[in-house]
Amino acid sequence: MDIKCDGLSFDILEKALMQAKAGREHILKCITDTIAEPRPELKPHVPRIEAFEIPKEFIGAVIGPGGKIIQQMQEDTGATITIDEEDGVGKIQVSGPNKEAIDAAIAKIKAIVAIPEVGEVYEGTVRSIMPYGCFVEFMPGKDGLLHISEIDWKRLETVEEAGIKEGDKIQVKLLEIDPKTGKFKLSHRVLIEKPEGYQERPARPERRERPERGERRDRGERRDRGDRGERRPRPERGERRERTEEFHEPTNEPKDFSDELDKMDF
Repeated sequence: MDIKCDGLSFDILEKALMQAKAGREHILKCITDTIAEPRPELKPHVPRIEAFEIPKEFIGAVIGPGGKIIQQMQEDTGATITIDEEDGVGKIQVSGPNKEAIDAAIAKIKAIVAIPEVGEVYEGTVRSIMPYGCFVEFMPGKDGLLHISEIDWKRLETVEEAGIKEGDKIQVKLLEIDPKTGKFKLSHRVLIEKPEGYQERPARPERRERPERGERRDRGERRDRGDRGERRPRPERGERRERTEEFHEPTNEPKDFSDELDKMDF
C-alpha cells in the first residue's frame, strides 16, 4: 500500500496497516503449523553447495598430475569441485544435484588430506591375511597391522578363527605410529567389551642386550712379546732382493791328489 498519496486520512492508514498485520500473522501461523522450526538439513534431493578449507600443501594432492585426481572424483560422484588458493589455504567448493553426490566428493577429498591420529577409530578393509595377523587399509593408501593378539580378547591360533577374510570391513583403532618406520599398529579388541574374569598373559622377559658389533671386551694389557727383530722392508716390484749369504767365486785351482798310482806295482 502506498501511504504517500494525498487525501488519505489517518483512520484509513491505521485500518490498512492492521489488516496487513493480521494477514501476515495468519500466513506465519500456517507455516508454523506445518513445520515448527527450520530443518537441520535440507532434503536429500535439494541441490546445494558445500565449502571448506584444506591446508595449502594438499592442494596438489587433491588436483593430481594434470588434474587427473580431481577429474576422476567428479566423474565418480557427479559433483562439481572447484579449488583455489587464498590467504595461504586451499578453499574448496563442492556443488552437486543432491546430498549423496556432495557427501561422496567431500569424503574423497578429506581422505586425501586426512592425517592418521592415534586414538581415532576407523572403518577399514582387510587387504591381506598373514599367520601373525592381517593388514587393514583404514585410510586410502594407508595400511596398518592388526596383530592376531589385537583381534579378540580370547587367544586365537589363526586369523581365520575370528571369521576374518580378505575384503571384510572391520572397525579398528589406531594405537601407535612407529616414529622410525612410520608403521601403524591397529587394534580391534579394544572396541569390544572385555570378558568377565579376563586375565592378561604375563609379559615375556626382556632379552639381555648384546654388545654392539664392533665392541671388544677389555682383555687387559697386552703382554710384551719381546724384540722379534726388525722386519726388512719388502722390495718394490721389479727390484731383486739382495742375498744375505756370502757368495764365493769359483777357483780353477786343482785339488790335492796323491801319487799312489806311481807307487803301485803292475
